[in-house]
Amino acid sequence: MCEKTSLSVVGKMTNLNPETRIMMLRSTDGRANCRRQILAALAVSLGPFAAGLSKGYMSPALPSMQESRLQDGFPVTDQQASWIASLSLLGALVGGILGGMAMRFGRKRVLLVAALPYTLAWLATSLSTSVEMLATTSFCAGMLVCCITMITQVYVTEIAVPDIRGCLSSVLKILSQIGILISFSLGAYLNWSQLALVVAVAPILLFFALLFVPETPSCLLLRGKEQEAERSLQWLRGPDADIRQELATIRTNILASKQYHDGDTGRFKVLFSKRLTRPVLITCGLMFFQRFTGAHVFNFYAVSMFKQTFRMMNPHGGAIATSVVQLLASCLSGMLIDNVGRLPLLMISGVMMSIALAGFGSYAYYDEVISNSTNLTHSDWTMTGNYDWIPLVCVLTFTIAFSLGISPISALLIGELFPLEYRSTGSALATSFSHLCGFVNVKTVADFRGHIGLHGLFWMYAGISVLCLLFVLLFVPETKGREIDEMDPKYVESLCINR
Repeated sequence: MCEKTSLSVVGKMTNLNPETRIMMLRSTDGRANCRRQILAALAVSLGPFAAGLSKGYMSPALPSMQESRLQDGFPVTDQQASWIASLSLLGALVGGILGGMAMRFGRKRVLLVAALPYTLAWLATSLSTSVEMLATTSFCAGMLVCCITMITQVYVTEIAVPDIRGCLSSVLKILSQIGILISFSLGAYLNWSQLALVVAVAPILLFFALLFVPETPSCLLLRGKEQEAERSLQWLRGPDADIRQELATIRTNILASKQYHDGDTGRFKVLFSKRLTRPVLITCGLMFFQRFTGAHVFNFYAVSMFKQTFRMMNPHGGAIATSVVQLLASCLSGMLIDNVGRLPLLMISGVMMSIALAGFGSYAYYDEVISNSTNLTHSDWTMTGNYDWIPLVCVLTFTIAFSLGISPISALLIGELFPLEYRSTGSALATSFSHLCGFVNVKTVADFRGHIGLHGLFWMYAGISVLCLLFVLLFVPETKGREIDEMDPKYVESLCINR
């Protein structure tokens, strides 16, 4: 009854342009049945869950590797540990390029192909007998996990209606945080080899879950598979939903994009059009700030950092507490992102991260001054342990801010800002650039700590967070409530320029 009324109301509004009519019709149909969209998102979210397990692996595993000798008798030095951690991000750089190229063959198909080799990579990690083998498996696992996380984000963006798109995107982050929490928790009891076996299980679950969900309708239509696209969209929207308008909208968008490109002369002019370059600059800018504000440092070196700053508290307990707060903040972001909007959360995130990072750096500076004092008595040393809560609060504040804003929203905007025909290329560029920044950040942490100290490192991150806030205010558009398939080419171009 509600649907018929809405259709009649839209039909009477003759003064609306075709694009607005389609948006209203699609919104009505999209709300009819979200259950299957949620199920599909949960199925592919096992990919980010596996990625979370691998992200959380390094923090407890690296100290385990350094405290115990490998089977062939070679210890793991600080520099070797930094290579093992950072090579996963260098592999992700390659994986982003390969995943973007392979995405044209289907979102679901590439996820299926990548799942089982990802398990094999972690089995090889568990059986490694040398630092070189650990570095190789780290590179391979990073390459595969990047393909998986990038494509799952695009998949969810393409299947979800606008009302729940941001929420379902946050589900991916929530499952990723659950994976990190599990790795942090089990890492307090398992060694690096045993923990790698746990990580190897998750991609198998992803493989079997993918067998029960369809390919995205947009991808199928882009490949000319009309009947399969119709069946996919019908499954996602529910058996009783009227999908004709939405299917026609996606088809019209694809045709309009082709006509838009027919007017351009030469491939290079197309590649440098604002429809591609504007979203690339915005998403790559966000990815730069996401990586260089210290998030990876806490994911990869949380236990090591807490060992240096804590006097009395258990560093593994601090890492687990950080992961729990990160999970709760991701849940809160999922509830707010479609109601509050992207920009307010990004601005709140930038302010809180700056304050937290500056606070952590200041405590590290004070701690280093106290530690280097020649007149330090035993009672003074014990007293400093009473202030372990200060770095922990700073890290938790940063974690809340990061998980509330820039972490989920930067990934969501990759799927929202790029038009359909550029979605695979744009996602590959932004994701690969993100992991390049991550590789540089993680690899240089040990070097920066050696030259400017832990306090200087986090003061630098605080300054970058301030620049992130300015970047958001000046360049990032608000995409709350925006459709992604009905946008004509000129509208997409204007969206990337204006608020």
